[in-house]
Amino acid sequence: MPFAQHAALTPDKIAAVMGDSGRSMTFAEINDRSIQLARYLQDQGLAPGDGLALLIENRLEFYEVFWAAMRSGLLVTPVNTHLAAEEVAYILSDSWASAIITSGTLAPLAEAALTNAPSCAVRLCLDHGAPGFTDYEEAIAAQSTTPPALQPLGDFMNYSSGTTGRPKGIRRPLRDQDFAEPTVLEPLLAGIFGVGADTVYLSPAPLYHSAPLAFSTGTMALGGTVVLMPKYEPEACLRAIEQYGVTHSQWVPTMLIRLLRVPDDRRSAYDLSTHRVAIHAAAPCPPQVKVDMVEWWGPILHEYYGATELHSMTHVTSEDWLEHPGTVGRPVLGVLHICDDDGSEVPTGTPGLIYSELPEAPFEYHGDAEKTAASRHPAHANWTTVGDIGYVDREGYLYLTDRKAFMIISGGVNIYPQEIEHVLVGHPAVGDVAVFGVPHAEMGEEVVAIVEPLGTAGSDALAEELRVYAREHLAGYKVPRRVTFIDSLPRMETGKLAKGALRERFLAETVAR
Repeated sequence: MPFAQHAALTPDKIAAVMGDSGRSMTFAEINDRSIQLARYLQDQGLAPGDGLALLIENRLEFYEVFWAAMRSGLLVTPVNTHLAAEEVAYILSDSWASAIITSGTLAPLAEAALTNAPSCAVRLCLDHGAPGFTDYEEAIAAQSTTPPALQPLGDFMNYSSGTTGRPKGIRRPLRDQDFAEPTVLEPLLAGIFGVGADTVYLSPAPLYHSAPLAFSTGTMALGGTVVLMPKYEPEACLRAIEQYGVTHSQWVPTMLIRLLRVPDDRRSAYDLSTHRVAIHAAAPCPPQVKVDMVEWWGPILHEYYGATELHSMTHVTSEDWLEHPGTVGRPVLGVLHICDDDGSEVPTGTPGLIYSELPEAPFEYHGDAEKTAASRHPAHANWTTVGDIGYVDREGYLYLTDRKAFMIISGGVNIYPQEIEHVLVGHPAVGDVAVFGVPHAEMGEEVVAIVEPLGTAGSDALAEELRVYAREHLAGYKVPRRVTFIDSLPRMETGKLAKGALRERFLAETVAR
């Protein structure tokens, strides 16, 4: 049942609540304010297919803007609030955004970016406005709460994380669909994770990432309540589960690692008995972390593998994962094909480039025909890939090995950094680790590990200890030839590592020595 219908049937039910302050909005409040905003944007000349950029923190207004875009046929682009002005300007210009909505805190960043994004003519600011912006509350206050006669369904156009270069907008064709009709996401959430009207969904990650936004708004569309955290703090999340009776949650592996570091006496202080589904995705999860979480929370962990491109999705329960350690599950959206560099399918159990087959290709990279073409199989236009490498076992379970861009070829042998990272993070002195290849005159590439130490300082002795540890668990050719240390790895809130930039930095520093 779509969001607006829940607003009509249960207008006073809480749709979203801030996990820290308890500030909340009902279905009727969000619905009415989204209608007012939609009408205002239409009055400003925005039409279906136009772009709307959203540069605000995790706050309840995020949802009314999202639903306004969805009922107006707009493409909403949430912008990472940690970007520099130049990076924000790039996204505003590249997405062809006609409007931007920001907050009082972020208005200076938006203003600096807008000097290089003149097409973004409609400029709104929450929190009583800011110079150069129209006050958001004043803008929508005069608008009617009666829905427009036509409400074409919009979509979100997120930008890729940009770990290997400039981010690109992931654009799906707008469907000839009305806002009142269900989308493809709702049956997946209901059928796989049991999301429904009784769901209380904890969202601890930034809403400018696709999964938190899609899953939390999907929960609302199914009549559930979202508990939104302003930022991720492990113990605050445990407190929120108890306080709000959270039934469902979504995490990334780095969040799970930090939850496990909460002292035992603090972990046991919270009543987590309502919590029945804990979803994780977005980045590879070290197997021991998964085992430890299942031991603590019970078999409520669900893992999925997918992408913002929405071209594929796999799913695995705790029970199935324990029987198939390391898998990301079997497909629930798309048909998997594992192929070599020429596009030929490889035998079962052999790693290759992961393609997903759907009736038609579901996305393109906005303004980048070359990257769009590279995401298509050479012989099947409806087989698409995001560059991940993996293999499928005889039972149809998918296992990821790494991104194609990060595969190391040393002495003609393929080495997958993810495998090495999962081993090294198991050492008690390792807080986080990144592994990649660098040029080597004889072998082509050699393996390098960048380690964020935990509870100790990096040293030559620790580097050798880690190499010995790796040799106990890995073939000799996979053991890092060089181990260096860093105070903090550049990891995003999604858990994804900016490995491309880290590798470039390492190479530059090596040359400079």
